[in-house]
Amino acid sequence: MADLNHSSAQTHRPINTTNNNNSSSTVFLRKLQDNLHTPNSTQLAGILTLLVTGSIFLLLTGLSVAGTVISLIFFSPLIIVSSPIWVPAGTFFFLLAAGFLSMCGFGVVTVAASSWLYRYFRGLHPPGSDRVDYARSRIYDTASHVKDYAREYGGYLQSKVKDAAPGA
Repeated sequence: MADLNHSSAQTHRPINTTNNNNSSSTVFLRKLQDNLHTPNSTQLAGILTLLVTGSIFLLLTGLSVAGTVISLIFFSPLIIVSSPIWVPAGTFFFLLAAGFLSMCGFGVVTVAASSWLYRYFRGLHPPGSDRVDYARSRIYDTASHVKDYAREYGGYLQSKVKDAAPGA
């Protein structure tokens, strides 16, 4: 039993403290502790400003919530009684505003597209015209390949039809 305790004590290594004092983490921790214990005037002013603005915002938030709840309590009967008027009116004004904004958006898109097309056909190379030219050439090449293939395959089919019905 005594041998077990003696052998386990021998397996532990002594901690080398001379090398750890100069490491960057120790220096950083020491500077951090020094800064935490002695804040300068700029840090104090920042903390004081944070506390004052935070408390003001908290007070304003509380007043806003309290005002909203009190106004809902007092005005809810009026809102409920007049809701048959407000719901259709709100729906109408929503649809009116949505239609107006969508027409304005469509107008802007139409003007932008017609401006792009004008510049493209005038040869001024607007942004994206190279992709349009590439797509046009690919479509033309594909159409010509399909036409050539149809001529070859069409001739093959006509010869097969004549073989199947020699009198036709």
